Amino acid sequence: MSRTGLYFGSFNPVHDGHLAIAEYMLEHAPIDELWFVLSPQNPLKNPTELWSNEKRFELLKTAIDGKPKMSICTIEWAMPKPSYTIDTLKKLSETYPQTEFFLIMGADNLEKIEQWKSFGEILDSYHVLVYPRPNVVPNAYFKHPNVTVFEAPLINISSTQIRGNR
Repeated sequence: MSRTGLYFGSFNPVHDGHLAIAEYMLEHAPIDELWFVLSPQNPLKNPTELWSNEKRFELLKTAIDGKPKMSICTIEWAMPKPSYTIDTLKKLSETYPQTEFFLIMGADNLEKIEQWKSFGEILDSYHVLVYPRPNVVPNAYFKHPNVTVFEAPLINISSTQIRGNR
């Protein structure tokens, strides 16, 4: 059975921080490969600020060129909008039954996971690999048996900052 890390995001745009986290997880987490799950619409973000799927795909494709353990997953493009992580995880598990999926997220997302659809099912059914983010106060979910928090270097950059600096 292969072990695949799923790094969900808008990647609007992808940046060196995303790539550093992906590289770190491939090196330190129990995964064989990493898929960037390119989300067409995050239900917790403003869709008017989102670049086109095609533009984000092309930028991500260029960014991971030459990195054989990284690929792009566009399964959410054909799913109902907005995208909910639990629905995508279930679809991927059905489509790839010989793959064990690991959800990669920042500590800031775990801090507010109660806002996610079916968050309890996500935590109970999937391994969650968490990288640190600044100014996050750990809650009870950080101690969930399926959650592994990594002592990775803090990466203090965001796509929002990059879009603001255009």
